[in-house]
Amino acid sequence: MIQKERITHLNSNTIQSGKYVLYWMQASQRSDYNHALEYAVHMANRYELPLVAYFGLITDYPEATERSYLFLLEGLVNVDADLQEQNIPFVLRQENPSIGVRELASDCALMIVDGGYQRLQRDWRNKVSESVGCPVIQVESNVVVPVETASPKEEYSAGTFRPKINRELDRFLEPVKKTEVSFSFKGSIPSIRIRNPKKVLGEIEIDRSVRSVNWLQGGSREAKKTLNRFITEKLDRFGDLRNDPAEDYLSCMSPYLHFGQISPLEIALMVLETGSAGTESFLEELIVRRELSMNFVYYNADYDSIKCLPNWAMTTLKQHSIDNLEYVYSLPEFESAETHDPYWNAAQLEMTKTGKMHGYMRMYWGKKILEWSASPELGYSIALHLNNKYELDGRDPNGYAGIAWCFGKHDRAWGERSIYGKVRYMSSKGLERKFDIDRYVKRAGA
Repeated sequence: MIQKERITHLNSNTIQSGKYVLYWMQASQRSDYNHALEYAVHMANRYELPLVAYFGLITDYPEATERSYLFLLEGLVNVDADLQEQNIPFVLRQENPSIGVRELASDCALMIVDGGYQRLQRDWRNKVSESVGCPVIQVESNVVVPVETASPKEEYSAGTFRPKINRELDRFLEPVKKTEVSFSFKGSIPSIRIRNPKKVLGEIEIDRSVRSVNWLQGGSREAKKTLNRFITEKLDRFGDLRNDPAEDYLSCMSPYLHFGQISPLEIALMVLETGSAGTESFLEELIVRRELSMNFVYYNADYDSIKCLPNWAMTTLKQHSIDNLEYVYSLPEFESAETHDPYWNAAQLEMTKTGKMHGYMRMYWGKKILEWSASPELGYSIALHLNNKYELDGRDPNGYAGIAWCFGKHDRAWGERSIYGKVRYMSSKGLERKFDIDRYVKRAGA
């Protein structure tokens, strides 16, 4: 079932004569639980045309590195194999997708594209829809509830957002069943073959300043294996242990969700089937918190700037920007984990080595960057830079919202103190009191 709220016509063009229906895959890099792909199949069958899927591999995507590119390419191997099984040719080209898709659009009857929420993604879709002769239809598939349906405006906090999205959940928690393509494409379109992602990685010009990791492999198949392990081994105690950095009770779904290699809807339905004690806590993170971040980047044009903060946070941080700082570190010192704090250093090293920092430590990490930077503005830019550079799920709405939270977004004013003002404070003593934090330091390899 594809709810009408997921579907947006990006232009008013009418169906044109063409050889195929084109699915421009960008945000939803998977064949399962992909509303955009399923809608494209329906439209292809309706107009008695074959379906062609396209992905543009841009090698200078902002802040993307070898680490993120390998994870992406590993996922595209699965996409290629899965679409071949569905009789859908997959066209992969090394090019800016907003340019490459226009060439293919000249031969298509209509174009379907999945939904993206950040500035560059939306610009691509808007520019393409304005410059092609065919209809361009966007279908949201990387959220459980479409962003504009969940709320028509930017929400102040999870507390204001939660009741709104919860009212919509029942009708959107519906499985997506695959439909077979009725017509085969007989032509030939040049494409990169991607059976060996590391070989392709070595042949393209990308930023290699951050090396790939081998503990987590990209792709929908690995995503489902990881999810199944989490459900079997960790979900029951997720509610109790998810915030404990000394334990390992996180799902590791965020990199897969970032690249669209698994659907949040599929995850939610699988978790709901378990009846586990950890279900409510997990779905709060997967749906309420994650989709609050989508709401944030969709409605706030300054989502990647300190200007996104609420007025009270901006005011209090400005008032305290003249406070004396006990410690001040530069970007190179932060990046090299050369602070006085072994817990912060461990978090930074965990991120640089593995591409995945424990969620609770990421909050502490961001708070301390605020505390130890020459200005709130500089601290904000440092936190964003490091998060986007090293995290496998960097450059993501969750990441932008997470950094913003460290500076007061989606939170309330607290008791006033030095440097932070009324922004929530976190301390190393709190880590020591709540957790076996030395065990985390050891596990992080610091």
